[in-house]
Amino acid sequence: MTRSATTRKASPLRMLTAALALGLMAPVAVAGNHGGGHAKADQAKGDIVDTAVAAGKFNTLAAALTAAGLVDTLKGDGPFTVFAPTDEAFAALPAGTVDNLLKPENKDQLVAILTYHVVSGRYPAGRVAGLDEAATVNGESVDISANDSGVMVDGANVVMADVTATNGVIHVIDKVLMPDG
Repeated sequence: MTRSATTRKASPLRMLTAALALGLMAPVAVAGNHGGGHAKADQAKGDIVDTAVAAGKFNTLAAALTAAGLVDTLKGDGPFTVFAPTDEAFAALPAGTVDNLLKPENKDQLVAILTYHVVSGRYPAGRVAGLDEAATVNGESVDISANDSGVMVDGANVVMADVTATNGVIHVIDKVLMPDG
């Protein structure tokens, strides 16, 4: 992927759609990864929302998406690449962080965090592993590194790659990424 492809600005609708992808896909990807490691998921039959709903394990993330006003936006065409933190990653945040982000007055910060996990376009694991960085839809870039042990995104390990949906691809990570701005 060229740097110009990762630095393209997304429309507000694409940003919102991408953010929703982040929130809903993490539990889907985790549900399919019972053995840990860098497994690849089976190809999804529905879009990101349908795939997530079928998993049935996204309570915290769904609450965040509702608070961010992003629930109705993910049926878009995409495609999106989502670096999705697991529920355990959200639970590892300092006490009160998620509750604070869910407050209406913190909606902009919540949207910024969710969109920091999303890149416009479909980038399967093989392409991601070849990148040094990728521009997220919130406008900041994440650092990417790969070695024999796996792929890391801003210090988070990719614990499951290539969870696919009709409008995107998800790479599950073990840490919530926080944008600088």
